Amino acid sequence: MDDSRDMFSDTPPWDDKEEEEAAATQAELEEAGQASMFGDPAPKSAPSPASALSPPETAPEAEPVASKATKSQPAAPAAPAAAASAASVSAQPYRVLARKYRPQTFAELIGQEAMVQTLANAIKRDRLAHAFLMTGVRGVGKTSTARLIAKALNCIGPDGQGGPTIDPCGRCEPCQAIAEGRHIDVIEMDAASHTGVDDVREIIEAVRYAAVSARYKIYIIDEVHMLSRNAFNALLKTLEEPPAHVKFLFATTEVDKLPVTVLSRCQRFDLRRIPSPMLAEHFAKVCGLEGVEAEGEALAMVAAAAEGSVRDGLSILDQAIAHADLDGEGRVLAEKVRDMLGLSDKSAQRSLITAILDGKGGDLLDLVARQFSLGVEPIAIMRGLMTLVNRVAVAQVAGGAHDAQSAEEREAIEGWAKALKAGQVHRIWQLLLKGHEEVKSAPDPLVAVQMALLRIMHASDMPDPGALVKKLEELAARAPTVAPSAEGKDGAPSAPAANLGPSPEMVARRWEELVEDVEHVGELSSANTMRMQVRVAELGPSLLRYSQPPGFSEDITGLLRACLAKATGERWEVYRVEGQGAPTLVEIAEAKKAAESDAVSQHPLVLAAKAAFPQAEIIEDDRPLAVGGGGRNWRR
Repeated sequence: MDDSRDMFSDTPPWDDKEEEEAAATQAELEEAGQASMFGDPAPKSAPSPASALSPPETAPEAEPVASKATKSQPAAPAAPAAAASAASVSAQPYRVLARKYRPQTFAELIGQEAMVQTLANAIKRDRLAHAFLMTGVRGVGKTSTARLIAKALNCIGPDGQGGPTIDPCGRCEPCQAIAEGRHIDVIEMDAASHTGVDDVREIIEAVRYAAVSARYKIYIIDEVHMLSRNAFNALLKTLEEPPAHVKFLFATTEVDKLPVTVLSRCQRFDLRRIPSPMLAEHFAKVCGLEGVEAEGEALAMVAAAAEGSVRDGLSILDQAIAHADLDGEGRVLAEKVRDMLGLSDKSAQRSLITAILDGKGGDLLDLVARQFSLGVEPIAIMRGLMTLVNRVAVAQVAGGAHDAQSAEEREAIEGWAKALKAGQVHRIWQLLLKGHEEVKSAPDPLVAVQMALLRIMHASDMPDPGALVKKLEELAARAPTVAPSAEGKDGAPSAPAANLGPSPEMVARRWEELVEDVEHVGELSSANTMRMQVRVAELGPSLLRYSQPPGFSEDITGLLRACLAKATGERWEVYRVEGQGAPTLVEIAEAKKAAESDAVSQHPLVLAAKAAFPQAEIIEDDRPLAVGGGGRNWRR
């Protein structure tokens, strides 16, 4: 019977050839595992190209053995190893560039030379801190640096005898396990999803035990600023005095949210933004490894859009490669990247600046409409113009546009740098900055960008305030000097105007201020006397010579001396003199009022009214203003 075997037969159960021949091969097991993870492979009726290129394996001499195996089960088809490996590779999911080219050594970590040098010196001198804090903007390598430090501290070298090094081998078991994220002694925790005290308590309990297979037990806590206040407080004691076999590696983008008590217990590294030229060079290397051709201007656009972040730049580059047209052999072109990012064409930016400086409003509006129809956002137009004006200002200082991508661009920027003054460039920048804010908040951004650029066009050729002041000074220097015609008592010409005392207007203003000071200290009666009876003949520092108008004979010298001393805190010399001084304040006010009345009576409307109504009179309305109202008394 086939279902049950004879226990007394001569053939032992472990020597069952039928079961061995019916068992699945290793390739079939691997193919079944791949199918369970990534779906069924291609049907066997249509062999893959790899299997089609491989010669079929035939074994005619083994055919009789296979026929003797069993008649109830068909023989398993023989699959070549090359076909199995090709199916395995094709079933692997695509890895984005940001993950595929994550740095595996410190040499691949770009733009952070100062931090790498500090860590190298610390490892050489055996001065390793127990806690490291990596800060910086997104995508500059904080988590990658933490993993590299974990490799550097736990690397044992290819021979298994190495120690901590700044150049981990990447071939030993600890390096490979850390790179694959499966090392039992390197614990990586996301603080955004583990924010409570219980999560920190698990760390506190686990740090007491030594590492299982590594030199150091390392805790990598990403986005550490997301921990709660109680969690931070619970971690403080362990963070300050951890066991010798434990290292803490923190990474965060918002270091300001960390308590000072945590910052003081960590060795801090501020990872810098990566400069755009370095990013463009790095992206060129990635394109070379990927077998993709890319224009230098396209890579420069991607680097500028990344804003110093390697991860952001690789994500944009990945999208640009996918966006490239296949009819152009998959090349990453600047035009395609510009369309993908919605950027304004540099040639269009130069045309816009030319139209603004030449005062051609029609051309300016046509260029804006053309850019808008191509899908360029109005805010992107303003940003492109601001970038171009900034490069002109930098070219004025640096002596040339050294970062220009083309000869046309360099020629245009250097030409504007020589033709425009620094004040004009800065004024255009300020107007662009104001226009940028208006476009961001405007209900119709297209109209806002049109009005902003027209305003810049009209103001671009206006002189700056410094030029206006200089021009006024030149006009004043060329103006003729009029000599005074008055003569002295002996018939000789009077002293030059520069040697004369202050003008009557200045004396009257100064005297009015003194009267107000006297009024403010409570001497209201004395202030009224000063307004009505004092004609200033001479007014100097703590000196007053005055006369009185006709009808006033009372000597007020003592009164003036006392009230002026009280108001100013100084001792005054006051003398009454004979002669004609300047008019009193009351006389000045009455003369001003009479002049206003004469001006009103000579107004064309008043003259016409008198001609129409000969008996009409101008009457001053002296009634007070209405309570709570404002304005003035109208004359009728």
